[in-house]
Order: sequence, then structure tokens, then C-alpha cells
Amino acid sequence: MSKLILPRGYSKQHTERRRKWLVEKTGFYLNNTPPDEPEKLKGIIENHVGFMQVPMAVAGPLKISGTYAHGEYYIPLCTLEGTLCMSMTRGLYLTYLSNGIKTTHIKQELSRSPMFAFKEIHETPVFTKWINKNFKQIKKAAESTTNHGKLLRIDTYIIQDSVVLDFIYNTAEAAGQNMVTIATFEACKFIKEKYQAEQLIRYYIECNFNCDKNPAYKTILQGRSHHIVASSLIKSKPFKRLLHCTPEDYVEAWSKCSRGSRLAGVVGNNMHVANALAAIYLATGQDMACVAENAVGTVEFELRNKDDLYATLTMPSISVGTVGGGTRLKQQKSNLEMLRCSGKNSSKKLAEIVCACALALELSLGGAIVSDEFAQSHAEYGRG
Repeated sequence: MSKLILPRGYSKQHTERRRKWLVEKTGFYLNNTPPDEPEKLKGIIENHVGFMQVPMAVAGPLKISGTYAHGEYYIPLCTLEGTLCMSMTRGLYLTYLSNGIKTTHIKQELSRSPMFAFKEIHETPVFTKWINKNFKQIKKAAESTTNHGKLLRIDTYIIQDSVVLDFIYNTAEAAGQNMVTIATFEACKFIKEKYQAEQLIRYYIECNFNCDKNPAYKTILQGRSHHIVASSLIKSKPFKRLLHCTPEDYVEAWSKCSRGSRLAGVVGNNMHVANALAAIYLATGQDMACVAENAVGTVEFELRNKDDLYATLTMPSISVGTVGGGTRLKQQKSNLEMLRCSGKNSSKKLAEIVCACALALELSLGGAIVSDEFAQSHAEYGRG
């Protein structure tokens, strides 16, 4: 492996050196992409007045062996937080020296959850039976609005005089929030037309049962969008050299410090996966508000082989796509090309990359806390 180029140095010469280094490593020239034309922004923003420049960096190398993502990647990050790129690079380099990060894609399920309200509670079980019996017709109505989305099932939940219908879709390469909304709206119109019952008052297209853009325990249990698990077995020698502490000290500290999360009632169990999500989402054209629901990952650390560290991260909700929305913008599209995320299964591949990077960032922050370098690093790299 060639010498690592650290993300420090702020002159034009330093920036150009990093650009040349990136070409050497990836064959990809990161040019200064001009702004998108206003007519290309339909469906992305209203009342457009201009562009806000956000600085971009690359972290890496990520070595990954996953269900869909394989090989080495250099990760585009957009952030205003000093130390973030440096920290992720340290975590990625640490895992690189120990054979990388393994990822498994569990499933891809995005939901929209309308609620149907009735006058009397005795009507609700009759309605749920009708929904199950007529699923094929409802599926046909929903899928008539999309060429790629597939309705997998409808989960039903009775609450008092109402029924929640959780429409579960596979959205292919799109993040799919608009896709499932439009498809479910068509399905609801079909249901209202075909289900002849005087007891039916009305329906609401969304009752927030799917936890869209909300942190929730339901998401941890059932997942929403891409569900990914990442792991890395890190050898003791590079661990001590790069994180300035031992795996044993690290595991003990995590056992103690995670009590704070439990005491505070934090949804999920991680230090800051939201940082990795936000930086990669902004760089690749994702819906930034999804960070709220996606940051419910669960990280665990344990000793293996006496003095090696085994790190795992489960992220049941990673709402990313490689087509539609902000992925159409020039720079964001270019960044996806650098990640080789286009075509079939590219959204699954991107989700695995995101999860792996979040695990690397967790590892690095933990090291800074255990070695008592957390405040010092922010004082040195987090200030102008």
C-alpha cells in the first residue's frame, strides 16, 4: 500500500496534490463541476435562487468485502466539522491493515403507512381480512404508478376504531420516498372505491407508523430501507499503534460509557453514526432528513483471540438511492461514479459502503475517547 495522504494542508498546492493522488488511486479525475442549470432542478427544490458551496474531502481507503460492495473505495465527504475526515480516514486505515470490513445486506424494504378510520370498532377485523384477500389487486394498483417499485406485502395493525396498513416496498435503485407515496396513494384510492362499507369514514395517506424521518424502536426491530450489518476483526498491533490504546481497554471503556446511552434513553446504541451518514449523504445527493431515522445503529465491541478487537455495527435503516432526487445533480452524480455505484444493485452497494464507513468512524472516535485525545484533536483540527 502506498503512503497515506492525510487530509491536512490548506494551500492550492496541497489540494492539487490530493487530486493527483486520487487519480493515481482510483483513475478518477475529480474536476470542478459547474453548477446545474436551473431547469434541471425540478423535483429537487422550489424558489431556487442559487447554490451554497460546501467543502468536500475524500477519506480512505475503504477495503470492503460485502454482499454487493467489493474492493477498495475512496469516500467523498461533505462536512463543516473539522476532524471528521481525519477520523474516518484513521478508522478506515485501521481496518484496511486488518483485512478490511465485511458487510452483509439483509434486506431492502421501504414502507408507507396510511390509516383507515371507521365509525365502529367491529368493522376493523372485517377490513383487514378484505385487505389480505384482495392483496393481488391492491398490488396491481400500487405498481401501476412505477416501473421499478414492487409491493412486497401489507402488514395490518388494528388500533381502536382504525386500521394501519403498512405498505412494504422494494424500491430498486431509488431511495424511493416519493415512489412509495404515489404508489400507496393509488392503492388507497382503489381500496376506498372497492371496499363498500358505510362504516368507513376516510383514510389518511400517512399516520407516521412507518417512522419516516423519526428515530424509533420499530425501525431497530423491523428495519426501513436498506438493512446492513458490518464487522471487522482488528489485529492488536495496528490497533495499539493507530488508536494509542489496547483492545482490552477499549472494550472496558465501551462497557462503561454505553451506560450513559441507556441511562439517557438513546434510541440505538452508537456514538455518532449520524456524522458518517450526513457527510456521505450530502456528497452523494441523498435526503439529508433521513439521517434522523437512519442513525439508530447498534455497535458492539468484544475481544477475540485474546487481544484482538472484533467490531460490529448493525444499521437497520439506510435510506439511500443511486437514481432520482439529488443524485441527478452533477457533482453528486460524479461522486457516485467515483464510488462505482451505478446500475443494478448499486443502491445496495452504496448502503454497504455507508455502513462500513460508519463503523470505521465509530472505531476512531472510541480510540480518541479511550486515549484521552478527543478534546486535543478537536482543538487542533476543529478550529480555524
